[in-house]
Amino acid sequence: MPAERAVAWEPESEDWSGGAEDGERFVFGDEAIRERWWGRPVAETRWTLELGRMLADPVWRGVGVPHGDGRPVLLMPGFLAGDQTLLVIAAWLRRLGYRPRLCGFVANTGCSDRTLDRVERRVETLWRAYGRRVALIGHSRGGHFARALAARRPDHVSHAISMGADLQGLFGASHPTLIAVDVARRVVQASGRARRDACLSAHCGCPFSHDFARRFPFEQVRLTSIYSKGDGVVHWQCQVVPHADCIEVTGSHVGLVFNRKVYRAVAGALALPELTAPSASGPGAAGHAAATPRYPASNA
Repeated sequence: MPAERAVAWEPESEDWSGGAEDGERFVFGDEAIRERWWGRPVAETRWTLELGRMLADPVWRGVGVPHGDGRPVLLMPGFLAGDQTLLVIAAWLRRLGYRPRLCGFVANTGCSDRTLDRVERRVETLWRAYGRRVALIGHSRGGHFARALAARRPDHVSHAISMGADLQGLFGASHPTLIAVDVARRVVQASGRARRDACLSAHCGCPFSHDFARRFPFEQVRLTSIYSKGDGVVHWQCQVVPHADCIEVTGSHVGLVFNRKVYRAVAGALALPELTAPSASGPGAAGHAAATPRYPASNA
């Protein structure tokens, strides 16, 4: 069954914000919803079945999907996940003719601002090595970095593809996930690796938060959000955003990196021709442009 495309809701104005309280999330065209959602932890175990179905599907062999043109693709894992979770999709992308690269993440639980700087350096290296813009694919929290870096460096990024990420306000996740985020926040602060006291919270206001919150350069970078209404970790409503190509699939949150329907959607998204890159006076010029938040940075 082909992936279904969703029509994103349009906000009434550019001045919108997500709440900071536990479980509060913003849904386009509706009031903020406050709830404590426990997710679907048992349903998330089906990722093993999704992996098996994908390996048996023709898409794994590159049948029935557009192939690549050698573009470098940077892969970013989700929260509490490392590069090893992306080895399967990396092998598949290489088979299609792309140049997949990993970020060297072990658990992806660190300071968001430090992590984004690390990803930016990786993109800069790939951009210089291959002489062309880089495509970003992020699973869950990795999708946050894909969106933020594409907004910061549209001169270096051609496509930003998110799989199961809250692209509205960062924290539209289940209560157990938010508890894990709180633990990670305390560890980062205790280790001295946090750049701000409010690191990994809705009130950080760091450069990462500003880049995530600023208006996305849709005229220059293609943004795709792949989501499942069966997601047991992140609210699917928070993954649907205006102006992006929002593609609905079926499956679990964890299994998005092994989902045959996701692979078809990714192949289609990467095959779209890149948009016109902005002119820049030199390396890093776009990264120092003034941020234009779509909602207050304190809520990013």
